[in-house]
Amino acid sequence: MSNPTNPNQGSFFGSFYMVLASLAFALMLVFIKLSGQKFGMNTYEITFWRVLFALVLLGGFSWLKGRSFRTNYPKEHFWRSLAGSIALLMNFYVVLHLPLATASTLQNTSAIFLGLLSIIILKQKPSPMAWLSLILGFIGVVILLKPTTGGDTFAMLIGLASGAISGYAYLQVRELSLLGEPAWRLVFYFSLLSTIIAGLLALYFGFSPVTLANLPYIIGIGVTALAGQLLMTYAYQVGQKFVVAVLNYLGVVFAMMFGVMWFGERLDAWALLGIVIIVASGIISAKK
Repeated sequence: MSNPTNPNQGSFFGSFYMVLASLAFALMLVFIKLSGQKFGMNTYEITFWRVLFALVLLGGFSWLKGRSFRTNYPKEHFWRSLAGSIALLMNFYVVLHLPLATASTLQNTSAIFLGLLSIIILKQKPSPMAWLSLILGFIGVVILLKPTTGGDTFAMLIGLASGAISGYAYLQVRELSLLGEPAWRLVFYFSLLSTIIAGLLALYFGFSPVTLANLPYIIGIGVTALAGQLLMTYAYQVGQKFVVAVLNYLGVVFAMMFGVMWFGERLDAWALLGIVIIVASGIISAKK
């Protein structure tokens, strides 16, 4: 990866990396949905393969680099990792049961819940922009949920719960970072606990045999997830934070495009309006 020193060049590369990260995460959603539709893979085994890929690569690389896996905050890591694991399982369930754009948007409600939890738990005093972001976000959620009936309602609520739990997990990430824990260690322990939880659930509910037919999809999930994470990290390191945060919402656009192209998905006017309002809320949240 290029590490530019010129501010203008850094801004360009930061934006470029974030566009690629959004594309990678949207492609990950495609691989997840195809794995479920083509091979009948369940949420738990898909999650297992996704986090195992990250665990092996990150763990191996960190071991080769001589990094210490020891932490002085095992309890904090456990709760952060547990919240992240539950949110990830929920998110993958939603991807399998809702249009990609809707699933991507519901995951992005984590920014709304992070703001709300910062007020409730950290007692932060919100700015007028923060209040506007929260109010818009919840209006968007209500609009997105309102026209949905039947089985979709349950998946929608699971997606909303995933966003809320992700918001809590991100709050824990912030607190652990303030304690001096490196980002790689947070991701490692999250991947470790997620692998254990998803693996046990997959063993109980059933693993699909790995074949030459489904192996490319399993690898695709792992590669796109890892690429998205690395590209997003580089984007925030060298880019302008607000611009990068806004470009993160391109993931919703890419998800919508891929949903139409691969799965023939269509969204009604209410759903589109809800998505637009939630994305606007996220952009305002990044600006505040």
